[in-house]
Amino acid sequence: MGKVRFSISASIDGYIAGPDPSLEHPLGVGGEQLHEWALALEAWRRPHGLEGGEVNESTPVMEATQANVGAYLMGRNMFGGGPGEWGDDPWNGWWGDDPPFHAPVFVVTHHAREPLELQDTTFRFVTDGAKSALERARAAAGGRDILISGGASVVGQCLDAGLVDEFTLSIAPVLLGGGTPLFADRSATERLEQIGVISAPGVAHVTYRVAR
Repeated sequence: MGKVRFSISASIDGYIAGPDPSLEHPLGVGGEQLHEWALALEAWRRPHGLEGGEVNESTPVMEATQANVGAYLMGRNMFGGGPGEWGDDPWNGWWGDDPPFHAPVFVVTHHAREPLELQDTTFRFVTDGAKSALERARAAAGGRDILISGGASVVGQCLDAGLVDEFTLSIAPVLLGGGTPLFADRSATERLEQIGVISAPGVAHVTYRVAR
């Protein structure tokens, strides 16, 4: 059986997005700084159909994140489209006409919607919680890993339910001072085992295993 894991960028003060997110600033004010290390990588640019890019100490981290993924899990905000009902002509999200996932994606939302097929990625919208979405993702993954793409609410729900096996925090040298905290409103406590640390240009990657 594959692992359930996530890999997420955060500021030193624990935020994964800046304050005041909007269509103009989907990651909040200053939040794009958290991902500068990734956007420069050849290993990130290639799956997004872009040429060029750097190869550095972050490359194996990015490659490990992308490897052996059979299905993805994400929240409504990570998919895009804003809060509330989807409407008669729902937006297809942040990911464009050819999303980079190339595998089933299960979106946790309060509002039902028919599956959305874009090239070889199918988004399925699950209205009965992250645990149910993860069960469906596991069935679709065919024994491979499930990658939780965010955001903080879905990550927290999966941690609280004891469903996460390991995760990587990519800590950018940024103090946002506000925004979306990664570990807010947690109701459970996990013992974590640090299993890897990599220092790279503009980021430090720390990987933890959740002790059972």
